[in-house]
Amino acid sequence: MTTGRRTTTSSTPDAADPPAAPETAEPRRRVKAPETRAVALMDAAERLFIEKGIATTSIDDIAAGAQVAKGTFYLYFPSKEALLGALQQRFVDSFCAQLQEAMDRHRPEDHHGRIKAWVETGLATYLDNVALHDVVFHEYRPEDRRMRNDNAVITQLVGLLRHGDAAGVWEVEDPTLTAVILFNALHGVADGAVAMGLAIGPGPERRRRAKALTRFFEHALRPDDDDDEDEAA
Repeated sequence: MTTGRRTTTSSTPDAADPPAAPETAEPRRRVKAPETRAVALMDAAERLFIEKGIATTSIDDIAAGAQVAKGTFYLYFPSKEALLGALQQRFVDSFCAQLQEAMDRHRPEDHHGRIKAWVETGLATYLDNVALHDVVFHEYRPEDRRMRNDNAVITQLVGLLRHGDAAGVWEVEDPTLTAVILFNALHGVADGAVAMGLAIGPGPERRRRAKALTRFFEHALRPDDDDDEDEAA
């Protein structure tokens, strides 16, 4: 009696062997794009400078932190000092971008709202990144002082002052000098909070300082009534 079940073996003498699978090359290692490697080096340097300090962080450390060869470092930065300069510029550019974003939430003709946004965001951004700021601006050389008084943040504030002056909202005789004074006022208020060991996170103390700074800015920009009286006399 048959069961109707056919039995087969895994191979038969007359069965053709299946074609061999084509050999595949080993997966190629992904290579970071040049701009990605530069950012990775800067990110690693920021982290290590904060953790270890600039003097004790070597180029070997930075390259290892970025997961690139040491020779790759020199393709983008001739020295650790050059990398530090790039970090300073990146800090300023990011700072300026956050200020612009905050101001753009207000209409162009809302000069008071825009200056208030500049003050509040500037103070908050500085305090939120004080560790990074302190390490990348660890000492002032002549070129650092020039950068502090001639950078994108100052230029941005000069533009804001000029627009308000042209609209008759305030009176600014020298926009550049006034911007430098106001910028350093913000810097001093933030540094004072850190030096005094006050809570620098979001909260009442930060709001109090932002409010005081805004009042100072508004008072400094207010048209001088005494000058008008002198001219009338």
